[in-house]
Amino acid sequence: MKVGFFLREALRGMTRNAVPSFAALASVLVTLLVLGVFIPIVQATTGAANEVRGRVLVNVYLKSNATQADIVRVGGVIRQNDQVDKVQFVSKAKALSEEKAKNPEAYQLLGSNPLPDTFRVTPDSPDNALQLVSAIQPQTPGGGTTVADPAIDSVKSSKDDTQKILTATKVVKLTTGLLAVLLIVASILLISNTIRLSVFSRRREIQVMKLVGATDGFIRWPFVLEAIILGAMGGVLAILLLGVMKIALVDPLVSDFALLSSPSTIGFGALVAVLLGTGIAVSALGSTISLRRFLQV
Repeated sequence: MKVGFFLREALRGMTRNAVPSFAALASVLVTLLVLGVFIPIVQATTGAANEVRGRVLVNVYLKSNATQADIVRVGGVIRQNDQVDKVQFVSKAKALSEEKAKNPEAYQLLGSNPLPDTFRVTPDSPDNALQLVSAIQPQTPGGGTTVADPAIDSVKSSKDDTQKILTATKVVKLTTGLLAVLLIVASILLISNTIRLSVFSRRREIQVMKLVGATDGFIRWPFVLEAIILGAMGGVLAILLLGVMKIALVDPLVSDFALLSSPSTIGFGALVAVLLGTGIAVSALGSTISLRRFLQV
């Protein structure tokens, strides 16, 4: 197999079809740029969303006149639930000291402690938070609510606020993912069309090569290499642009934004390998589709 001959033929095909080749290269470039931004964003937002999910709590507030016996009894009632992972009791005195530390001026003029004794309950899964609330504060047939113990005043969950954050994160991921899929499909089609034009422009040569005994692989390889070169060039250009963006935009902001420095995001070296491999794979797939449909050998 003469690699030099195949490379020369591939480069000749690219120069013959300069405009389609440029369009295919630009399509791969844009696709990989989107992927290069999309992958770290998805990883960072997923990590942030999981962190938010891990902070979902169910707060069980006791009545102001709750005694030590009430506290022990309510704690036992809560721990009996199978959806409970961890229970932390926060006395009204400790809650007041915590709030004073956060905002001392707001609590400086208070004559008495307005905060209740609280059980901070961590569910075994964030998705079970609302079910846990219903178990501790079940609904009555008339549409109201009751409590699992008379010493309980109310039950609140941060599930609703957390769900809004998770929904927004999911929308960002789905939108960016859909855009990436559409661009990958467009790149495959443009590569396929470029190879198709290259095959059409060399149809007489291909017929002659077949007549003199050229094998199918010998005829196909230049077209495959043409597509791979276009994909690799698009990948290199995308990596260079992403490198410039990283140095000029991302690195100066890492110290100010924790999300940018998230340890769960992919390293730049691994991202380079993924993008280059994706560019070559997309181009090879596009050429394979085109050759299978339009090269009758």
